[in-house]
Amino acid sequence: MNKTSTTVRYTLEQIEAKLARGESQTRADAPEAESLGEDFWRDAKVVMPRAKKAVSMRIDADVLDWFKAQGPGYLPRMNAVLRSFVNAKRGRGG
Repeated sequence: MNKTSTTVRYTLEQIEAKLARGESQTRADAPEAESLGEDFWRDAKVVMPRAKKAVSMRIDADVLDWFKAQGPGYLPRMNAVLRSFVNAKRGRGG
């Protein structure tokens, strides 16, 4: 397994310079997000993601094909479906 990181970090100044040079990788038709407002940031809390465990499991081919057909990110989507099932069985509904 390749453990070389593919994460690239930029400072705000580097990002602004890239944008000024027209090097943005944002699609031209991407919608602008509305401001979340001061209240959101005042009340925001940092939430650390849950630890994940790597597993190997056998899945019916048609089930895997369906998730893959939904596009990139099929494994996180499969995890979300399983998370929803667990929450429903625990009585939390989501």
